[in-house]
Amino acid sequence: MKKIVKKWTSFRLFDGLHLGQVEAQPISFYPITRLCTASLLVVAATEMEETQKLHNFLNWATALGISDSHFFHLNENEQQNPNNHHTPSCLGQSLSISYFPNAGGRGLCAVRDLQRGQLVLRVPKAALMTSQNLMLNDHKLAVSVSKFDMSSIQILTIALLNEVSKGKRSWWYPYLTQFPSNYDILASFDQFEIQALQVDDAIWAAERALEKTKTEWESAAAIMEQLMFKPHYMSFKAWVWASASISSRTMHIPWDSAGCFCPVGDFFNYAAPEDEQILSEDVTAADMAATSLRLTDGVFEEEADAYCFYARKSYKKGDQVLLSYGTYTNLELLEHYGFILDTNPNDKAYVPLPSDLYSLCSWPLDSLYIHQNGKPSFALLSVTRLWATPTHLQKSVRHLAYSGSIISNENEIIVMEWLSDKCRLVLKNLPTSIEEDELLLSVTDKDFGSVMEVKNELLGLTDESCTFLKVNGLLKDEISDGMALPRKTIRSMDKWKLAIWWRLKYKMMLRDCVSYCTRVINDLS
Repeated sequence: MKKIVKKWTSFRLFDGLHLGQVEAQPISFYPITRLCTASLLVVAATEMEETQKLHNFLNWATALGISDSHFFHLNENEQQNPNNHHTPSCLGQSLSISYFPNAGGRGLCAVRDLQRGQLVLRVPKAALMTSQNLMLNDHKLAVSVSKFDMSSIQILTIALLNEVSKGKRSWWYPYLTQFPSNYDILASFDQFEIQALQVDDAIWAAERALEKTKTEWESAAAIMEQLMFKPHYMSFKAWVWASASISSRTMHIPWDSAGCFCPVGDFFNYAAPEDEQILSEDVTAADMAATSLRLTDGVFEEEADAYCFYARKSYKKGDQVLLSYGTYTNLELLEHYGFILDTNPNDKAYVPLPSDLYSLCSWPLDSLYIHQNGKPSFALLSVTRLWATPTHLQKSVRHLAYSGSIISNENEIIVMEWLSDKCRLVLKNLPTSIEEDELLLSVTDKDFGSVMEVKNELLGLTDESCTFLKVNGLLKDEISDGMALPRKTIRSMDKWKLAIWWRLKYKMMLRDCVSYCTRVINDLS
């Protein structure tokens, strides 16, 4: 299952390269011809540095008792000494770190055949990064937090930034070096990238996420001042980075709603649950809750005093071992994790519906959607069949509609024609077509080496591509042939591509719904 996500890069907040300073730098252009040799040397040195950081992290994790072996245990003294290098590696018995270019980037690979339900990784409680243990080891932080009324998410965000600001002095430093340098969650989108989503529900979700993040940041300003954060750690971009780390990397724990950071455990890439539960009036809240629990593969176990991860299915040696975070649509994945899936069995498309149709619905309104394969949901079909029935006859056929049965061939044809027309209308009113989105993706997927290459490809392609060039300052007269792409532009293009991918998947679901409706009409005619 392809995961649409940019390549993984390590967190480079330390060693003199600071988060706020990187993002705040003005756009600079450098001649490529002068930088080729130097750039290759820098890349090689960076790769060596990142390899060493990963090696240091795995040693640190091993000393804390993190293990993929069912038989590996350290005594208490060994677990408390992260400088202990005389123990086996935390990985190698069941898992190893590998790179999957078309399936999420860096992830965990099976080094042997694994059976479904088998324990594959154990992370002791002492190795979990939580608000509680960050404050336990920082009296100043604990005192400051106690003076303010903040949410659990805000507390963990501040605690993370506080820990990051310590640099190499932090006990968590080896782990923090493994955090990404940036995220593509919706709260990080600017106005151009938000509008590129095109669909009102998605734009609203992005604007809501951005506003929520800004509100949390503003209300936390006083405590950050009291803790005497340096300006770049108090910036909104630093806050977005920290809150995105929490949104995309933390795991559920029963004693803190903000969750915990789980070293090594957060190397698992995502797999969408495939056993989708069909909605019907017989499904109870208890059934849904039980299903939700079954869709997760990692849990904190009190008896083991550790976070334990289990194989969600049987894997062959060399397979990527995946983790289900739960059931998410592509928009929800983009909002909370910063990626989408090329094929997501849990994706949904919503279309505007008449207000009088909602009044007939006995299910939650968010159950009225189109499936990833283009088929209308159980609830959408049921309520639309009832809505298409003359008012004076609705009571007599209500039981048929709510049970999922066809009321009549004539009624079914009316429903399919109406749904098909609705999907066509939505597609017609969106700024770009499926074909135009596919063209944009094919162009933006290229490996651009200079500003001029991007300008030549995008200028005149579509109105949207021209707007991208304008908002990123790529139409200026002083740009020469050899100017390299600024980091800010690369980041913006990454998020723009995600927005195009998301809206393309949405449009394809509507197109497939038209095809589904057409087939049903032909079968009944």
